[in-house]
Amino acid sequence: MPLMTTDATTMTENLLSAVGLDRPETGDDAVVPFTLEKLDTRGRSVRLGPALDAILSRHDYPVPVARLLGEAVVLASLIGSSLKFEGRFILQTQTDGPVNLIVVDFEAPDGIRGYARFDRDLLLKAAEEGRTSAPELLGKGHLAMTIDQGQHTERYQGIVALDGNGFEEVAHTYFLQSEQIPTQVRIAVAQMTTKGDHRPRWRAGGLLIQHLPQSGIPVHTDLPGDGNFDNSDTANPDGWNEARAMLATVEDLELADPEVSPERLLFRLYHETGVRVFPPAGLEERCTCSVDRIEDMLANSFTDEEREDMAVDGEIEVVCEFCSTAYRFNPHQFHAKN
Repeated sequence: MPLMTTDATTMTENLLSAVGLDRPETGDDAVVPFTLEKLDTRGRSVRLGPALDAILSRHDYPVPVARLLGEAVVLASLIGSSLKFEGRFILQTQTDGPVNLIVVDFEAPDGIRGYARFDRDLLLKAAEEGRTSAPELLGKGHLAMTIDQGQHTERYQGIVALDGNGFEEVAHTYFLQSEQIPTQVRIAVAQMTTKGDHRPRWRAGGLLIQHLPQSGIPVHTDLPGDGNFDNSDTANPDGWNEARAMLATVEDLELADPEVSPERLLFRLYHETGVRVFPPAGLEERCTCSVDRIEDMLANSFTDEEREDMAVDGEIEVVCEFCSTAYRFNPHQFHAKN
């Protein structure tokens, strides 16, 4: 797509056509890749609506927990959506804070699910003391980012400490320390109501930008473990500083507002230097649990005695932590298979 170089500050339909964006503006549950060629920067914009609301509403999380899990879902979507192969990107935190475990699973090319575990007593105490920011809810521990390309391949995992930082800061540290890629992330999660719908719905948005190597995009991908980048060989550090400075002006409302499309927001930020926008890719809330997978797990991971102990009123019930689907099995059905 051509660079957006007009001097206007709003995107009218005529302007969209003039800059070559001859498609509707992107709505919810999608990722939009882009490049800032004059600033030697690339990035992705994610906007989540119904998919995120399904993930956060299904478990009836307390608001602080839901917001924190939402931030993790946005970050996993920003990173996982760049996978160039069938596989999974898993973001997981383990900490000593009120929210002691978060797992977000991105299944390429478009499936996302997430789960959070929290200590109610610690959460209540934190809320009473006004300590509900992301760093305070997470506490100390670590964040692991794992790439799983399936059977017959080795997993890649990178780990970064969580010590008083939220997901934005952790992402910056991770890419700089593990991959030497200057990276900046902005995330916003909010509850919003619309006319005729009295239940607040969860929404979120995120932007990720990364500095390009001197020779351009094809030399280096932006996933952990996919290459090395020498930070001393940046093509245009002033361009990167400008890209970061513009990103810092983004307000949370702009990221989550359903009336501000990714294209519209990118134009607001970078119309003076130009931004090249690529076709969007859809995202959906999707769990990978199934009767066959759970039956296989029960059959191969437990003995007959252990399965008998699991049974309540003659049934084994297994509830998926991600989607809350309940699966029920007769403990005796496995005897013939063993």
